[in-house]
Amino acid sequence: MTKPLADRIALVTGASRGIGFATARALAKAGAHVVAVARTQGGLEELDDEIRKDGGSATLVPLNLTDSDGIARLGASLHERYGKLDILVGNAGVLGPSSPIGHIELKTFNDVMAVNVSANFQLIRCMEPLLKRSDAGRAVFITSGAANKATAYVGPYAASKAALETLARAWAQETANTKLRVNLFNPGPVRTRMRATLMPGEDPATLDTPEQVAEFIVPMCGPDWTETGKFYDYKTRSLMSFRAPA
Repeated sequence: MTKPLADRIALVTGASRGIGFATARALAKAGAHVVAVARTQGGLEELDDEIRKDGGSATLVPLNLTDSDGIARLGASLHERYGKLDILVGNAGVLGPSSPIGHIELKTFNDVMAVNVSANFQLIRCMEPLLKRSDAGRAVFITSGAANKATAYVGPYAASKAALETLARAWAQETANTKLRVNLFNPGPVRTRMRATLMPGEDPATLDTPEQVAEFIVPMCGPDWTETGKFYDYKTRSLMSFRAPA
């Protein structure tokens, strides 16, 4: 059986658990060779075991995404080994503190922005040349409804996701006349560790699993996907355009 992503190289950040883990596994099932990036070696090894069981392949990259030089070295290694990158899934993110903004230390705020915004900026810088060498480069960034709701008590997280959305949209505009397609994906409430931290009293059985969510991310990574600068809302199963406030 022909796999839709056969011979494609996919980079997934935050791949050691949750949505990143599920998306990396789903991309591998679809035939892609997955370059899995995360801080946790053990989680990456578990992912590799699952991908191998499915008959897929992966390269494990233990890397803290706040290491901007490490991201640059990864880009150089991908260029040397593959000469291109077909898929980038920017999934890694941190929740940060659940607290009134005025009570949050500057370092804590900067730590959230470093992972959720600056790391993705560096990924764009270092991976864009490789994605443009693909016949159908695809980039998907995982965002959150907190970005437009400006949710109380998660100010740094909400601000970081709003910044990420703007960054991705600007990149989509800049690359609109190329073969590269850049989009955002909002999973909404999902059965992840981050969600459990934010909502400890919530019954996880009422939430969809990362595996269910990943099924909708994979098509956005394929050559047949033509939209760019859009926002896929998983809860409503709809692809949306951004517009100015009324």
